[in-house]
Amino acid sequence: MAKLVILSEGMTGRAHELAAERTTIGRVEDNTFPIAEPSVSSHHCEVLLQGAEVRVRDLNSTNGTFIDGHQITEALLKPGQILRLGKIELRLETDASAQPKKPVEHTLVLPKGVSLNELEQGPRTTGIDTAGKGFSKKQNKTNRLFFLGVGLVMLVIIVVLVYVFFSQVKTQP
Repeated sequence: MAKLVILSEGMTGRAHELAAERTTIGRVEDNTFPIAEPSVSSHHCEVLLQGAEVRVRDLNSTNGTFIDGHQITEALLKPGQILRLGKIELRLETDASAQPKKPVEHTLVLPKGVSLNELEQGPRTTGIDTAGKGFSKKQNKTNRLFFLGVGLVMLVIIVVLVYVFFSQVKTQP
């Protein structure tokens, strides 16, 4: 039986057996395998059992889905490979895979904490981000279009008011 085992500190050893053909993974409770971690999207990815193969499909997550450090949209996950969702690392294990366990990395403790200036400088090289891309918020194009539309309507209203004002000023003796 295939299962996903969490390797990340604080959740180490937590596992989910892949018994169904489709398993959804994400932050909210309606997922088959919920992982309550802010870097994991609400509906992050799905794991599909196709015979003896395990296929992972990203569900348009914010921080991406990675297998052994490579970002994927859809790919096969083989026993022993590391699946990363946000900051959470999981390993696919099967009865046949008796792979040695990866040692858990310890959390870096910053004695003084993190200042706002350090946060604005971007990602640090000591983080889990091995691809050089920091976690970033998705662009919301709908909001941009909304504010652009509101701005145009306001501009038209101002032009009409100015036209009405000046036309009344010209007609007064």
